[in-house]
Amino acid sequence: MSSSGQEAGKRIQPVQHVRSVHAEYTTRAGLALTLAEREEISRAVAAGQSLRSVSARLGRAPSTISRELQRNGGLECYRASQADQAAWDRAQRPKACKLVENRRLAGVVASKLQALWSPEQVAGWLKRTYPNDETHRVSHETIYRSLFIQARGALKKELLQHLRRTRVMRRSRHHTQKTDNHGRITEVVSISERPAATDDRAVPGHREGDLLFGNRDSQIATLVELQTRYVMLVKIPAKDTETVVNALIKNARKLPQELYKSLTWDRGKEMAAHKRFTLATDIQVYFCDPHSPWQRGTNENTNGLLRQYFPKGSDVSAFSQAQLNAVARKLNERPRKTLDYETPAERFSQSVAATG
Repeated sequence: MSSSGQEAGKRIQPVQHVRSVHAEYTTRAGLALTLAEREEISRAVAAGQSLRSVSARLGRAPSTISRELQRNGGLECYRASQADQAAWDRAQRPKACKLVENRRLAGVVASKLQALWSPEQVAGWLKRTYPNDETHRVSHETIYRSLFIQARGALKKELLQHLRRTRVMRRSRHHTQKTDNHGRITEVVSISERPAATDDRAVPGHREGDLLFGNRDSQIATLVELQTRYVMLVKIPAKDTETVVNALIKNARKLPQELYKSLTWDRGKEMAAHKRFTLATDIQVYFCDPHSPWQRGTNENTNGLLRQYFPKGSDVSAFSQAQLNAVARKLNERPRKTLDYETPAERFSQSVAATG
């Protein structure tokens, strides 16, 4: 080989070395943007071309181009080589756990878990509270992994006890704790006759309810408003229909008519005297179809959340009404994904203000 050829070989050696370093970490995914495509994006941005025009030229979705620019400085600061290197860096595995590197963030997450927030609620609240601060953002998957993979050293194993679900197996969505105590009720108005505004949650005031049982003859009534997910708990000394209906009537009279328009219940015999409840409160009661608790899914989900405070088999009769109100307040002050991580208390306050 000539000396010029040897020099040429030496000149290209560093480039080969750089590529081998990337290959050592990972292989670029087939759908990932290439350096050539990023250079084309950079030229198009400098020329003032639209994102749609460059996406059509590259055969990429406009959203792909938009995300590429957003994660790499935007229109003003985008540089192809820097963006490509950043993509390689993000692809390296294994990654250091964010909660290990940011102990302050880990402390915030731990405090919320101790307050019985779910990992998803914590992640959503952080995103809403610190919209422009990436150092205070973490995904719920990262929180779960940090709890279950203790080798990460990010969150203490003791925090597992604060998660909503402690069992290791999922149950069928059709599973219910209802027993033979649930018989037939006369003169029912079917859930299919509920107003459309109830199903689409267009207006506040429509509630779903149920009894949450403890051990033996202990139970409480759970009521959740469909639009705001606002929860109310009612102490129920006994599960006979007279006692249950009397307690529900007393609870209903605490609210203005605008905020309590209907109640949906399952076929439990505790609501056999539903006609008396309606006559006393002017609130219509609707009943689910037999063996269909999922038709009042918001209340079923709420009861699952409440099991963190009232485990199965515990004596719920020991709780006073004031203590039940305190538990309801805790639940109402937890952000909910379905409310865009606002709290039920915030949404309910807006409803109260709207009624004048």
